[in-house]
Amino acid sequence: MISQELNETLTRTGPGTEAGEVMRRYWQPAALTDELAGKRPVVPVRLLGEDLVLFRDSEGELGLIARGCPHRGADLCYGRLEDNGLRCPFHGWHFNRNGQCVEQPGEPEGSRMHEQIRTTSYPVIEKNGIVFAYMGPGTPPAFPNFDCFRAPESHVFAFKGLWECNWLQAMEVGIDPAHASFLHRFLQDEDPADSYGKQFRDMAANTEIPMTKLLRDYPRPDITVEETDYGMRIIALRHMEDGRTHVRITNQIFPEAISIPMSREMIITQWHVPVDDETCYWYSMFTSFDKPVDKQKMRDQRLREHRLPYYAPIKNKRNNYGFDPEEQARETYTGMGLDINVHDQWAVESPGRIFDRTREHLGKTDVAIIKYRRMLRAAISSLKDGNTDALPMCNGVDVSKIYGPISNDTIGTRDNWQDVFTQSDAERREACKGWDAKV
Repeated sequence: MISQELNETLTRTGPGTEAGEVMRRYWQPAALTDELAGKRPVVPVRLLGEDLVLFRDSEGELGLIARGCPHRGADLCYGRLEDNGLRCPFHGWHFNRNGQCVEQPGEPEGSRMHEQIRTTSYPVIEKNGIVFAYMGPGTPPAFPNFDCFRAPESHVFAFKGLWECNWLQAMEVGIDPAHASFLHRFLQDEDPADSYGKQFRDMAANTEIPMTKLLRDYPRPDITVEETDYGMRIIALRHMEDGRTHVRITNQIFPEAISIPMSREMIITQWHVPVDDETCYWYSMFTSFDKPVDKQKMRDQRLREHRLPYYAPIKNKRNNYGFDPEEQARETYTGMGLDINVHDQWAVESPGRIFDRTREHLGKTDVAIIKYRRMLRAAISSLKDGNTDALPMCNGVDVSKIYGPISNDTIGTRDNWQDVFTQSDAERREACKGWDAKV
């Protein structure tokens, strides 16, 4: 259990909040590049409780500025995309991608008032299908050399989904290795040959054991956590009856991302981004070590489960997440279908928009969650003291040399699991032909 005051501190991320100030020191996913693909590349963005508008100007450059016109608050999402900027239809005030007002056509001839008008704007950059924004002070930080950023565009597929809950409970499901044996339990194993684009459907490591069976048969992992330059590495060991150990390596990337294995071919890097305190988007980059990603197949799979333009899941609390008691009796642990995103969505939305952690009871398998909260509290405390250098990846580390992180699953003998997982990852990277994945 934690106090209500601490729960508020950890979950609130709007302007002026303590956790929000930490988040603003890092690049945040703001939109998918796909959202700008239409004839009018203007997208509303709500991020960390701020209402913004993202647009691509006539030079092909991106701008992210405040959504309300600084004149009288009209919605610039309906602005005219012209003259290399965005023009408010109310009085014609025109803004460039840096938020500077460059013209006020209704003001008296010769007026220079526009020179004094500048709205909020944030730096943005595109990375393999996601537009990232930096909303903090000073010069934006560099990007680490994570696999999802190093790989070429052909080997990365990006998507997102809306969850109706606070970002923290959304992120914490991703650093909880124990839940997969229950929440994502399949009572019947699918054909792994049909596993492309689906998590937990491949064979476990280099065996003929379906991952779903391994998770089902070994529900009590030994979990340890190691602090790293980027956040923390989470190691889950499932000791098998034949004397071998299944090793699953996942990661928490500070402040709100995870990196996990999806299959032997792909990993997922996923951010849980606050829209506001009661809603978040997950943004995923699926990175392939093998061959170029079949983006059309991956997109079609996910669009069957989501509604555009908001990427809202079709199964949700208003239709009971598609719950079918007959399915629960014979096919899945949840009775909510085969898409594990729906399982996670139910798990993080059903406690309420912001879970009351004064009623929470954490166990030993929650070691990563406990460790992460301490890291976040330490970052908040350091920032309050004016010590930005104490934050992960802001502490003088050369982020261009932060590779990976290693996210994989493998099987070896109980006494050499550390050698097995590093060797398995090295072999996968060495065999990568489409890009230089070596670390």
